Formats: sequence, C-alpha cells, structure tokens
Amino acid sequence: MSETNGSKGSAESNVAPNRPRPQSFNEANLDSKILWKDRKRILGMPISFTRYIVDEDHLTLKIGLLNTRIDDVLLYRILDIKMTQSFGQKIFGVGSITVFTADKSQDQILLRNIKNPEKVRRYLGQLVEQERESRRLVGRELFGVAGEDGDIDGTLN
Repeated sequence: MSETNGSKGSAESNVAPNRPRPQSFNEANLDSKILWKDRKRILGMPISFTRYIVDEDHLTLKIGLLNTRIDDVLLYRILDIKMTQSFGQKIFGVGSITVFTADKSQDQILLRNIKNPEKVRRYLGQLVEQERESRRLVGRELFGVAGEDGDIDGTLN
C-alpha cells in the first residue's frame, strides 16, 4: 500500500498519529514512562503484593508474588471511574477506585485501598481524556456500550 493511498487498514486505525509503529520486536520500546504507581494497602501501609501502574497508555494490575497475574487495559478503553471510601478507609487515608472499561474480557477493574483516591480518580480521568483525544476517539467508544437495539439511555429511536 502506498503513502498516497488514502485508505488505511483496520489495524492502523487505532494507532495514535504521533506514535510510529515499530518495525520489529527488537525495535519496540517496551520501557514506558510510569506516570503513577501504588500498592494495595493494608491498614494504610503498602505491604501487599498487588501493584497498580499507569503508564503513557495502559493501566496495569500486577497481582501476586510467586504466582503472578497481570491485567492490562488501554487508557482510551476506560469508560467511567468511580471512587468509594468507607469510614475505615477514611481513617487510614485510603479508598477504592472502580474502573469501568469497554474491554470484553474484563469490564471492571478494582483498585483497592490506594492512597489519595480522589486525586488518583481525577488524574486518571484526565489521562483517559488526553489519550482519547490523541487517538481521535472522543465519543466513538460509547457506541459499543449501547444495548442491542442501539439505545444508550433506554429510549427507542
């Protein structure tokens, strides 16, 4: 396919315009800049083996020490962010954030007992909006959330 041909394949349509695609595995930059990270806290102290990491375009959960599970979601696929904070969590200065995604394999991600949950919720929301704008996906992601008849708010057209 030549550069002058205006059509792009479906695989290239989700690539942000300012991010060139690596030619091979060896050329890929696998070290992303970490923007925020924390651990699940027990009694306000980060002594668990559950880690939460946000880099330039992913939210990653690493769970476990000997048996490790890694869950990953692209930031632009996050639809909504909800914060909850119980009385006990307020005492220890932590809270939980539920992230609702458009990912079919994992539609909710729970960040439990993180420090400064309100700041993290606002920061994550800003990152999601920036990532959507950079990929020119503002508003398009919601089409997959609509019901089978195409309505989002429960009313029929």
